[in-house]
Amino acid sequence: MKVHRELAPSLPHFNHAVITIGTFDGVHQGHQQILAQMKAEAAKVNGETVIITFHPHPRKIVSSVPGDIKLINTLAEKIQLLEKAGIDHLVVIPFDHEFSNQTADDYIRDFLFKYFQPSVIIIGYDHRFGKGRTGDYHLLEQYGRELGFEVKEISEEMLNQVVISSTRIREALLNNDIDTANHFLGYPYFFEGLVVEGNKIGRTIGFPTANMHISSEEKLIPANGVYAVSISMDEESFTGMMNIGVRPTVDGKKRVIEVNIFDFNRDIYGKKLVIRLEKFLRGEVKFNGLDELKAQLNADRTQAMQALSSH
Repeated sequence: MKVHRELAPSLPHFNHAVITIGTFDGVHQGHQQILAQMKAEAAKVNGETVIITFHPHPRKIVSSVPGDIKLINTLAEKIQLLEKAGIDHLVVIPFDHEFSNQTADDYIRDFLFKYFQPSVIIIGYDHRFGKGRTGDYHLLEQYGRELGFEVKEISEEMLNQVVISSTRIREALLNNDIDTANHFLGYPYFFEGLVVEGNKIGRTIGFPTANMHISSEEKLIPANGVYAVSISMDEESFTGMMNIGVRPTVDGKKRVIEVNIFDFNRDIYGKKLVIRLEKFLRGEVKFNGLDELKAQLNADRTQAMQALSSH
């Protein structure tokens, strides 16, 4: 998949482009149906699939109260998932006030048609675009007849499935329901981060941990608790368990993410880890001292290894 991060002069001439537009946060099972529709249309016209997405998230620019936007995927993760899905091109549009203030007609003529010369545009029946959100499916159809492209509808049922899936995934992650989140995603929820220095208490009780720094402030971090996880580092794969929380047993105040990699003893400060959540084990608990904590961690390890062996 080719990734394009600006319009001119870097965009190529697309071959019978079949395009759709959206955030595709999660690239989950609902999205996969839209991608399958795109690929089927592209096969009919011997064309290329092109997804147009926006960065930063449009709500950060146009919302009067943007709030904290928590995303299932960072842009880098989304790129990885769309490439795996077999999309030909991803165009990442820098979203700003100037772009958001285009009229609906300018959006079609001076953006979609000028840069993409689409053969087919696949869009939701309720999609709105342009300043004041005045553009819609019917306006696209009118221009399609004039400029020579087809407009195909994403069904209401499919769009509802996308929205429901995204909502269920976010809710599940915030309620320790990893099984539901992974079911709707179609893959284990994952995030990446750098290993940074911690207070090294874990190693004193036989459970050294890699303390994670997550660079993306928008990345949705699951609810506090202990999880069975699989881990990737460079080209290597490992298993382990992860704690997200404030570590009440050691009077922790700051929320941290700590990963104990099983059967592992190397200095990996500064390394990037990809953590995949496989199973929720338990909530965060305050124990009566380190001995009680150590006993529980031994039990957690046994439970995690059992859960991971079945995945």
